[in-house]
Amino acid sequence: MTKAVWQPLLDAWTDREVIVADNQSDDTIEGFAQRLLDNAPPKFILIAHAMGGFVAFEVMRRAPERVAKLALISTLASADGPAQTARRQGYIDLVESGRFDQVVEERIPILFPEEKRRDERLLGIARQMAADTGADTFLTQQRAIMARIDSRPRLGEIRVPTLLIWGEKDGITSRAHHDEILDAIAGARLEVIPGAGHLPTVEAPELVLALLTEFIDELG
Repeated sequence: MTKAVWQPLLDAWTDREVIVADNQSDDTIEGFAQRLLDNAPPKFILIAHAMGGFVAFEVMRRAPERVAKLALISTLASADGPAQTARRQGYIDLVESGRFDQVVEERIPILFPEEKRRDERLLGIARQMAADTGADTFLTQQRAIMARIDSRPRLGEIRVPTLLIWGEKDGITSRAHHDEILDAIAGARLEVIPGAGHLPTVEAPELVLALLTEFIDELG
């Protein structure tokens, strides 16, 4: 995801040091994770959305001692199954045939619930995210995601306070995906955002901001 998905938080957290990780300069999940570690402070709170969750799990495997707290939004720990791989390959085929713009429109139904698919503000954010990413980076990211490992076997090794946030109408990740993570990480908790789809940071920014701020500021 691009900076657009984090903009409500960036606008609110002007008194905090916030670094948005580079997800465009590498071609593997492992590369994204190592670049994040190379550019992060010695100890930090890691907040990850969607593909960022795959990177976060790799960070936790490489340097768990550097992460103070972990927040995961709209993500999952398993590797792609056949249906997910086929969907991503369809996107790749469209991009390689010069129809990158069509990919964004095809993703609208899984990004947002039906009642929000005519919301011009949200549609504009989704289209801007695609424009910011660009076709070449999108292809690289999709291939990196398709090649990722299954993170579920090592979830139990995560020992930091962990918050999961999920939109109840997410068309990409499910409650079951989040329950897998919730059950595996000791002390983790799940917050469900009513009426939100895959992008709760822009669909319900005030609620997500409040949840994350409380989580960050909690003692312990």
